[in-house]
Formats: sequence, C-alpha cells, structure tokens
Amino acid sequence: MNRSTLPRALALSLVLALGGPAAVHADQLPAVWDLSPLYASDTDWETARKSLLADLPNLAALKGTLGKSAKSLLAGLDAISAANLRFDRLRVYASMKQSTDNRDAKNQERSSLAGQLGGEFGSALAWVEPELQSLGEAKVAAYLKAEPGLKKHAEHLRNSLRQAKHTLSAESEAVIAALAPVRGATGDARTLLFNADTHWPELTVDGKTERLDDTKYGLLRQNPDRAVRKQVFDAFFGAIGQYENTYGVTLGNVVQDDTIMAKLRHYPSAVAMSLGGEEVPEAVYRTLVAEVHKGLPTLHRYFKLRQKMLGLPDLHYYDIYPALVTQKKTYSLDDAAALTLAATKPLGEDYQALLKTTFKANTMHALPSPGKSGGAYQDGAYGAPPFVFLNHQGDFESVSTFAHEWGHAMHTAMANRAQPYETAGYSTFIAEIASTANEVLLSNYMRGQAASKEEKLYQLGYALERLRGTFFRQAMFGEFELNTHDAAAKGEALNGKRMTEIYCKLLKDYHGDAAGVMQIDPLYCQEWAFIPHFYRPFYVYQYATSITAALHFAEDILAAKPGARENYLKLLAGGGSVAPYQALKNAGLDMASPAPYQAVIKRMDAIMDEMEALLATKG
Repeated sequence: MNRSTLPRALALSLVLALGGPAAVHADQLPAVWDLSPLYASDTDWETARKSLLADLPNLAALKGTLGKSAKSLLAGLDAISAANLRFDRLRVYASMKQSTDNRDAKNQERSSLAGQLGGEFGSALAWVEPELQSLGEAKVAAYLKAEPGLKKHAEHLRNSLRQAKHTLSAESEAVIAALAPVRGATGDARTLLFNADTHWPELTVDGKTERLDDTKYGLLRQNPDRAVRKQVFDAFFGAIGQYENTYGVTLGNVVQDDTIMAKLRHYPSAVAMSLGGEEVPEAVYRTLVAEVHKGLPTLHRYFKLRQKMLGLPDLHYYDIYPALVTQKKTYSLDDAAALTLAATKPLGEDYQALLKTTFKANTMHALPSPGKSGGAYQDGAYGAPPFVFLNHQGDFESVSTFAHEWGHAMHTAMANRAQPYETAGYSTFIAEIASTANEVLLSNYMRGQAASKEEKLYQLGYALERLRGTFFRQAMFGEFELNTHDAAAKGEALNGKRMTEIYCKLLKDYHGDAAGVMQIDPLYCQEWAFIPHFYRPFYVYQYATSITAALHFAEDILAAKPGARENYLKLLAGGGSVAPYQALKNAGLDMASPAPYQAVIKRMDAIMDEMEALLATKG
C-alpha cells in the first residue's frame, strides 16, 4: 500500500502537534522484528519441532479416555490445548521467517517442515472430534456442570457437537489430516512462483529503473502520468499472463479440493461448508452480493467523478489508483504510529495504553526488501506479543495500512488479555473489523485535520477509494469464488483460460464496461492470478462485511452513541468465546439483513455529495 512527500519542517510540526513519536518511544520504531518471544534461534525452533513430533504418540494415546469422567475430559483437552499452542508457535515462526525472504532455502525448508508437522499433528489428533461427538449433548452437559475447569473448553465442546453430522470417522479424519501438506502444496507453489521464481520486468520511471514486482506495482499504478500507469499495467499483467496455465492449475486444484471436501462432509456446497464452520448464515454472503449489485450505480457514479476530476477523455482500469487530488507528503513509521494513536483516541485510554505498550514490543517487520512477500499481515501465538508485517512505502496508504494491521494486533492483544488460550482466537468473520475500524477512524481524523480544500478533497477521495476497494472490489472477488466453485460443482473444467473468462465478465459488469463507464482491456483480466486470498477459499468476502461492520461501529463511536464504545471493545475482547455472527448481533448488528450494506452505499453517495459541493466552491 502506497503514496508520496512532506517538507521536513511541516513533518516535524505534525509530529509535535500529535505529541510526536517520542511520546510513544524513546527511540525510533524498529523496522525489523525480534522473533525471540517465540524462539531465541532457528536451532531452538528445530528443537521444539522435534520435541512436539516426539510427543505425538502421547497425544494419540489419549484416544478413548475423554469420556471416562469429567476430570479425564479436562485432562485430555488441556493436554491437547497445550500441544496446539506449541504447534501454533512453530507454524507462526516458520511462516514469518519465510515471508521476510522467500528466496532463502532454509526458510523454505523450515516452512516445509512445519507443513509436514502440521499433517502429522492433525493426523495424531484426528480422533478428537469424533470422540467428543460420541459423548452426546447430555453427557457433555453433565461434565461441564461437574467440572468448573471445563468452562474454558465449553465453546469448543458446543461447536464440536454442532458439527457432528459433518465429521467423518476417526480413520477418515486421520487420512484427511495426514494429507494436509499435500492439499496445501498448490498454495505453496503459487507463493514461490509469484514471489521467488517470476522474472519481473524492469521499467524506467522518472529516470529511475524500477523492478516491477507486486510491491512496486502497488506504488507505480498510482503514478499521475497516464502513460506510465498503462505501461505498468501492461508489463505487470503481461508477466503474470505468461503463467496463466500454471496459475489455472494451482487455483483450480484449490477449488476442486474445496468442492470434493464439501461433498465428503455432507454440505450442499463449498460456500456452505466454509461459512457453516463458523456458524455464519449463507444469507450473509448472498445478501452482500445482492446489495452490492443494487449499489453498482453508486460505484459507477464514483468512476464518472474520478474521470471528471482527473480530466480524462475516457476511463480505463489503470485509471483507478491515482489520487483524485495529489498530496506530496511522506510519512515515516513514527509518523504512522503518531497518527494511529491520534486517530484511535475515541476508543479510550485503555486502548491507547495497550497500543503504546504493543508498539514497544519490537515485533514489526516494516520495509520492503528483495524476496520479501508483498502486502501486509498480523500474526502471532498466544503468550507472545502480536507480530506485524508491512511493506511501508512512506505514502498515506502506508499509514492507513499501518493503522489497519495494528488494529489486528490490538484485537489479538485484547483477546489474549481477556480470554484463555482456548477462546482467544477469533473468527475470520470478525477478524477484519478491528483493522478496518482503525482505517475509518484514521480517515475521519485526517479529514478533521485538513488545512485546505485540497487536503480535504484528498482525504474524501481516499475514503471513497477505500470503500471501492474494500466493499465493492472484495465483493467482486467473493462473487468470483462463488462462480468458480459453482463451475467446479457442475463438472466444468477450470483451467487458466476459463478462470480469466469468469473474472473478465465480473470485471466488466462491476466497472460498467458495456455502459461506457470504464473500458476493461482483456490483458488485465489476468488479475485473478494476482490475488493470493483465493487460495484461502471464501475469505475475501469478509473484507466487505468487515468494512460494513467497521463503519457501523466507528460512526456510532464518533457520534458518542451511548454504549457504542463499550459494545465494540467487548466484541474485540471476546475473542472466540461467542460464535461470530451472534457476537455481532449481541453488539447490535445483523449482517444477514440488507440495511448495513445499504448504509455503506449511502455513505459513499454522501461523500461524493460533499466532494461535489467542495469542487463547486471557489478557492
């Protein structure tokens, strides 16, 4: 995520006005993380891996003991939780090490070993859910009443009993678990092809040679020169298009795997399986897609406003990303931290104090480097501080990404502080709410700080683009996943060409190609191969539902609605103690109804009304 340059004096005045990074740290924010809260060294990681591997027979030996008594159930579940935490730490360390340099053979080997361990670990515990389900609701209820220590396992037990009809025999579950590394290999292949093996083209932009990997693509697609943007799109998607067949095989395998697994587990569809695992009604997904389609005229209105403000004779896909109003400012990591602190002040003193403490943990890997994965994420293991992975470019989008990922980190930190390990992990359905709410709060803060018409227009335009990218674009991705899985369920072949056809139709529908709103060049229909989230089926729609929920909570908090902040923070601290859809309902939001999505579209129209009014004023 990316943008541009602030005079040093102005940057300093901004820092001082916010209390400055020095108010957060004695020193500058470190840009390379310290993984010692997980393991002191790679050697320690390897020792821990071998130790867990050696203990797998002891876990398997627990089979048949869970139903003997309430105390034996507690002892068994406690042992399994402890082993799960050990595996979490191993997985997270290996994954994070590889993402900092995908070219490193040792990182690749460690990641592979973690994957192999995951298969063996899952196989050793595959009997657990069938055995728990065999106890039945009455016996589980009696054990929970008899043994207070089982309270932390209550949600797991309830969820296990709920999914009994979708759980196979212990032997079948063991086979599926053992195959996990093989089933995940296509995603690994895609990661290495994209990040390590692809020969990315080099372009000369403003007299400087740039290697056009995905991080530079994210920056250069915003270039104010239209010819440069077209050159960037042509070169980037041309490079990806060389591997259309390979990407088609890898993603096609993921879709087929998901479709087959849904049948094996007695679900009517892959989407039902994905949502059912977290008790999210399918109506949430279907309502989102339906309301987004109803809102396409608002999206097209935005594109027409974009064309007008950029002064373009027509609109192409490469015209989406340049700022509607240019802002020549750069932001350091410390600037990003100070702005994030200022923006999240409405969340209260406790939130702010915990954020400052988490900043100090030295768990951020912030700057781009060769071989490093693109994008940003937050990860971690219970008992250790959350880790934040960034590719900070110094532009405002990098600040927004900083606030976003530290929103995840705060969600993790709050849940870990309030919950035992067993209920600290939160559902992906609510995972993007805390991060997106931080973006909304940052956007609101920056608009309030705008010192000129141009600055306010910049921030309003940025807010519009976030709504486009997080609400409409992610819903389009979700529809792509629906369509590819529907095709697989019908027995259609899913090669790279077919993927491109499916994606191209959606791209044109969403962007008004037939109506002359925006022209979609066929080469850019390769974009589906650029989206790594598709290798985690039915994840991306949750960005759209999350910005919907985040807007709801943030606007109520900013309006000082009674109980709004408390409800929101309670949601974050709740972790996975309540099923996610119900947790949101408890906080006053029903994501299966059309109203939340309609409110997002109304907000987008209201922002455009404000922009058009500003544009009509002089000076």
